Amino acid sequence: MYSTLEQKYLRLQQELVAGAIALFGVFLTGTLWYKYVEGWGWSDAIYMTVITLATVGYGETQPLGHRGRIFTIVLILMGVIVIGYIVNRFTEALIQGYFQEGRRLRQLKRLIESLNQHYIICGFGRTGRQIALEFDAEGIPFVTIDSGLEQVQEAQAHGYVAVQGDATLDEVLLAVGVERAICLVAALPRDAENLYIVLSAKTLNPNIRAIARANSEEAIQKLQRGGADAVVSPYITGGKRMAAAALRPQVMDFVDGILTGADRAFYMEEFLIDPETCPFVGQTLREAKLRSHSGALVLAIRRADGSLIGGPTGETIIMARDLLMCMGTAEQLREINKLLCPINAKTLRRPKHI
Repeated sequence: MYSTLEQKYLRLQQELVAGAIALFGVFLTGTLWYKYVEGWGWSDAIYMTVITLATVGYGETQPLGHRGRIFTIVLILMGVIVIGYIVNRFTEALIQGYFQEGRRLRQLKRLIESLNQHYIICGFGRTGRQIALEFDAEGIPFVTIDSGLEQVQEAQAHGYVAVQGDATLDEVLLAVGVERAICLVAALPRDAENLYIVLSAKTLNPNIRAIARANSEEAIQKLQRGGADAVVSPYITGGKRMAAAALRPQVMDFVDGILTGADRAFYMEEFLIDPETCPFVGQTLREAKLRSHSGALVLAIRRADGSLIGGPTGETIIMARDLLMCMGTAEQLREINKLLCPINAKTLRRPKHI
């Protein structure tokens, strides 16, 4: 798996190495000729070869016959060609910044290797750009994959970690640390590619949460059977949101205001109740006093069996492995995170500007 820039860098590197090997071969040939054919000592043979290849114009170390002079002419021509080739490749590297590109690629690889519990966005099209914008607003570590050089450069211009490659290939997913990631979003325009990505990701990391884009209802079913944890159709979802905006505009404005954007006043977050760290397991919401202590509102609770309790009352019992969906300001959510997860209170992600 090599990007276009990596291919250029590796090609230039190989050409420079080949030029250096060729120069050493010419030097060795000249030294051995003067040593064994002309019968000179090692120091004279090496010295004659160096001044010949360097074309400095010094005189002959020892007298040369007709055969020796013809060989010296050939040696000069070979040296000029090889050295000219190396200078040409080196100049191209300086002009086009290949050395800086090589350093940047090494830094990118080290950065990706350091990522852990991160998110992966496959595809930096219109959908991928919006996903990256939301992730960036929330301060979530993520890496973007796209096969197009232009899209990768655009992502890098926004300050995102971006890799050029085919996200359907296992080696590309491994290169961005899929085995360490917690979520993958397959946002490519083709359903088949998204299905391949989900299958590969689930094979490489069975615990990863896979979100996939689908363009048809049939694709939704196939992606779900392929292991996608959630499937979103931009057309279906967009149609529903447009209808809701027409019928309930104020509700949609409020929902959009707490779900997206970097400058919103309220946020929604979900908290998984871990019986080993949460002190409120078995208590009611009234007994836990989450609202009075944090100010955050518990909107819904999803039980471990998948059942959903919307608008829980004060008598609703908090159970192990419950998923609490809460709403509040950034500070309120931070406080409820400390209450529900006192040991791992620092794990709550917060928008960068808070």
